[in-house]
Amino acid sequence: MATAVSLIRSNTLSGVAEYAYAATAPANARLIFLAGACPLEDDGSTAAVGDYAGQAAKAVETMKTALADAGASIEDVVNTRVLVASSEQADLVTAWEVVRAAFGDHDAPSTLMGVTVLGYDDQLVEIEAIAAVVD
Repeated sequence: MATAVSLIRSNTLSGVAEYAYAATAPANARLIFLAGACPLEDDGSTAAVGDYAGQAAKAVETMKTALADAGASIEDVVNTRVLVASSEQADLVTAWEVVRAAFGDHDAPSTLMGVTVLGYDDQLVEIEAIAAVVD
């Protein structure tokens, strides 16, 4: 099934960004607002303690599962916000590279943010997402 999401790239803004600058969904789309995808194991423990890339990968896995449960896929994502518990730009980039790779050609608009702390013990990464599907 084709995605309802249209990614908008700008010819007037910097080409350095690894994502589209905007996205749209048709008026008849069903919007899906995901809770922050956390790097949690089935038993509730935090995965990949101390590992930004490992936690980003687990958060992507969690996000994909939540999307599937809602009848969507990563190609239906309109926007993401990637939260990284660090004040070091390198840590943010490490997490971002994993998230960006997971999206492949579907480079949905995204915001990457360093935050002071996240909700679970030892948590370093969380991914918020909005998706749109036409049923």
